[in-house]
Amino acid sequence: MESANQTASVTEFILLGLSAHPKLEKTFFVLILLTYLVILLGNGVLILVTILDSRLHTPMYFFLGNLSFLDICYTTSSVPLILDSFLTPRKTISFSACFGQMFLSFAMGAAECVLLGMMAFDRYVAICNPLRYAIVMSKAVYVPMAAGSWAAGCAASMVQTSLAMRLPFCGDNVINHFTCEILAVLKLACADISINVISMGVTNVIFLVVPVLLIFVSYIFILTTILRIPSAEGRKKAFSTCSAHLTVVVVFYGTILFMYGKPKSKDPLGADKQDLADKLTSLFYGVVTPMLNPIIYSLRNKDVKAAVRNLVTQKCFIW
Repeated sequence: MESANQTASVTEFILLGLSAHPKLEKTFFVLILLTYLVILLGNGVLILVTILDSRLHTPMYFFLGNLSFLDICYTTSSVPLILDSFLTPRKTISFSACFGQMFLSFAMGAAECVLLGMMAFDRYVAICNPLRYAIVMSKAVYVPMAAGSWAAGCAASMVQTSLAMRLPFCGDNVINHFTCEILAVLKLACADISINVISMGVTNVIFLVVPVLLIFVSYIFILTTILRIPSAEGRKKAFSTCSAHLTVVVVFYGTILFMYGKPKSKDPLGADKQDLADKLTSLFYGVVTPMLNPIIYSLRNKDVKAAVRNLVTQKCFIW
């Protein structure tokens, strides 16, 4: 009862964001708003072409459509809150809204990690076992795979969010972040968070390490198979089918490694600069990466470019 009363005593949180840098807020408001519009447009077009163009009714493009929808959901769970914080003097969010936003962001991020691993497996089957591709990656297989990534992300987020909500928040309610990022919120708890830390560690292994290993192993086999192709044209064609996915993986996981892998500064002035750098890096991860995905697939995939051109041509013809 005491713990519950303490938790109830915190009815809202304050999002610090860029409050210490008010001159940057207006600039970043414009930049992030434009980026968000590009995310909605780019990923929306990708979803549209994968549905309307019959040539894209394959497992790879089905996964791509899911990836685009995940990016829209992920950014929509946080970007409106970030934009509002740039314009509002008192950057507050209610207790329930904070954990709702935390659940959505965590679920979409975890689901994307799993989906990227499944997309690597799809490319492995397509290149290393092309004669069995239609059997191995039938609709009865790839639809549950995509649904499983969503379910896994939501389940992991439900566990982490529930554990965080059970903690008592009876002291500082200032979150040193743009959103209710789970690690930033856990720092405010006035109780032992060892269970949360262990649970987060297990979740990171399942949703970060395992997909990365799957992607790594898949691309070792893919590279080995491509190098065995006798003609240069054949090697180029085979690699072009997975180059866009590989680029997205490098950007996605590279940003995560940069965010959490760099050493922390012990100097107070350096710590302030690093705090700003960490926030800007998290912004990059949250909005720039989802914006790059449709651009990468549009530039590096001839089928997508052709489908987009057809869609634009049809719309212009109608008008």
